Amino acid sequence: MTNPLIVRRDAFAARCPEERVRLNGRDWGVIEAGDAGPVLVLIPGTLGRADIFWQQIEALEDRARLLVPTYPVTGGIAEWSADLLALFDQRGISRARLLGTSLGGYLAQYFASVHPERVETLLPANTMVATEASRARIPAAFDLDHGPVAELRATFHTRLEAWRTAHPDQSDLVDLLLGEVDGRIPEAELRTRLRALMDPPPLGPVTIPPERVATIESADDPRISEDRRNGVRARHAPATVYRFLWGGHFPYVVRPEAYTGLLETELGLSLTGAPWPGGPIREA
Repeated sequence: MTNPLIVRRDAFAARCPEERVRLNGRDWGVIEAGDAGPVLVLIPGTLGRADIFWQQIEALEDRARLLVPTYPVTGGIAEWSADLLALFDQRGISRARLLGTSLGGYLAQYFASVHPERVETLLPANTMVATEASRARIPAAFDLDHGPVAELRATFHTRLEAWRTAHPDQSDLVDLLLGEVDGRIPEAELRTRLRALMDPPPLGPVTIPPERVATIESADDPRISEDRRNGVRARHAPATVYRFLWGGHFPYVVRPEAYTGLLETELGLSLTGAPWPGGPIREA
């Protein structure tokens, strides 16, 4: 049976493929779309390439300038933060709205703590401020450098199939993510992302004022517990909070209209000043 999410993602990828960009000696993938309006940088999580945001890119590319990276095969949070700065400079971007989800949310927060002058608005999404819980999800004895990739992929399969069982309505999403795990994200890139998640540098102080921060979370996120969500909110309080009552760890995939609605609000593109009807609860 044809998976409509994969069909639409693949059609977008064919229309708007990643550009390969060399930043500080590392090879990144980048999708750039739109050439006018507010600048929005979207940073994916562990299980996504730049085109995981295809629905937001398609909805906003005629009203905003979008820059969406795919991680390189080497480096970690600190190195990637320096690479993002180099990308900003290369593309003539002085300041941008910066959204990162999951692993990308940690990177976005780190970048904002090191280069606050380059961040117009910070949007940490479905993410964390410490990664101890993430380390616990990978078997302690597993060697991220040399352990069998089949074992690593099997861990993801087990967790994703559990999510499919609990949420059969999101089966298409699970199939899309399994494709990422099974090779669309190359093995070396997947290992690098996990190493970055397991042992990141600590976040620096928050210097961006709370009125320029909005956190995004899902009440049913299987990856980010309530305690971890509380930690993100506490770090940035009293920032605006967008809370999806459902949407799991990938609300931008399974709730695209609502997700785009909150982005329109944060970009100043919404006619009503409120997220898409039926979207996340907004607490300010």
